[in-house]
Amino acid sequence: MRNLYLLSFTFTAFILLTGFHSVSAQNSVFNRDLKIQNVIYFNPEVFPDIDEIKEPTYSAFYSAVSDRISHFRNYKMLRVDANLTFDSADVKTLKEFCDNNNAQFAVVPKVKYFKVGLGKYVFSNQVIVSLKLYDSEGNFITETDYDTYKKNARLLGSAENSIKIGTTGAMKSLGKNLRKIKKDYVLPIEN
Repeated sequence: MRNLYLLSFTFTAFILLTGFHSVSAQNSVFNRDLKIQNVIYFNPEVFPDIDEIKEPTYSAFYSAVSDRISHFRNYKMLRVDANLTFDSADVKTLKEFCDNNNAQFAVVPKVKYFKVGLGKYVFSNQVIVSLKLYDSEGNFITETDYDTYKKNARLLGSAENSIKIGTTGAMKSLGKNLRKIKKDYVLPIEN
């Protein structure tokens, strides 16, 4: 009889502990989902402003961004087909897009092609990819750029690969800048 009580007590304790463990596992999955941050990426401003190179530039840029973002499970990329000027982004528009898409950050990019030769439409495969990061309130956080010629000394290759390399390099540099800023960043105290 004593063995029967011991067996039933052990079995009940096992079931309770297993149940508590599964509840804590469900809570950790729920908490992890809360930490996912949405980042809005606008269409890059392309210089020079020629319609024939805009769509290939957009596809190469977003391909590189999605490849880079896929390495991070707590960030989600949202593509917005809207054009904002790189030098003077409208704070009201940024805030509106972030509010409507439940995004914590917004990135305004720019891709600048090098012009070589005497002709108007002769371009090099070298690019400068610049990124500006804003928070959901439209406040400027940091800016970075990546020059594929100076950083990688690329002389050969397609412009699409240069855009991908430049975007990846600019995103890595943006991450480094954020890590430096985060140490010095002080949260505002509400009254």
